[in-house]
Amino acid sequence: MSDDSPEQLTATAKKLATAKQTKDVADQAFKQGNTAAALLNYHQSLMYLLGLDKNALQSIGIASTPVPGSSKDGKDAKEKTEVDDLVEKIYANMSACHMKKENWKRAVETADKALAKNENNYKALFRKGKALGEQGFYEKAVKILEDVKAKNPSDAGIVDAELSRLRIIDNQREKANKQKLKGFLNKAEKKAAAAETPVAGPSSDPA
Repeated sequence: MSDDSPEQLTATAKKLATAKQTKDVADQAFKQGNTAAALLNYHQSLMYLLGLDKNALQSIGIASTPVPGSSKDGKDAKEKTEVDDLVEKIYANMSACHMKKENWKRAVETADKALAKNENNYKALFRKGKALGEQGFYEKAVKILEDVKAKNPSDAGIVDAELSRLRIIDNQREKANKQKLKGFLNKAEKKAAAAETPVAGPSSDPA
């Protein structure tokens, strides 16, 4: 039996409702291309959700359910509530916002938080892979994107397109690095050659 008072239960229900409404506002802002407003409202929604008491949630009918595929033998399965589901979606959407702003580091961080709630959130996983690739972590990006394709074949087309794009970017980076190294070596060789050139001293011929 819950020890929560009616006032606490009412406050919990209000916070949950406000969090949902704020998320809806954020979703609309994102669809309209206003990523700054979307991020602000997603953040506000999270503040409501992360402050909710689990016992109070159960008292208002928000029960935990097993996460599909989180346990092979049916034991120690992860459980999540409606709040966990909302938090997962918000972090995944925040990752999309950061992608739009080309803030790749934050895109990875928020994708990771979504994946902590659900490792099979393929949108978040794809965004993480793409953002890592943009930061130059080519091998990590490829591994993650290949994982997305293996686990969710319906995304094969978009994953293959991203992999092809990343290969082009990686090849360009490698070419630029080689040219930079070549220029550095040429400069070093010229400097060494100049150091070896004898400096002409005073003439030894009689005046």
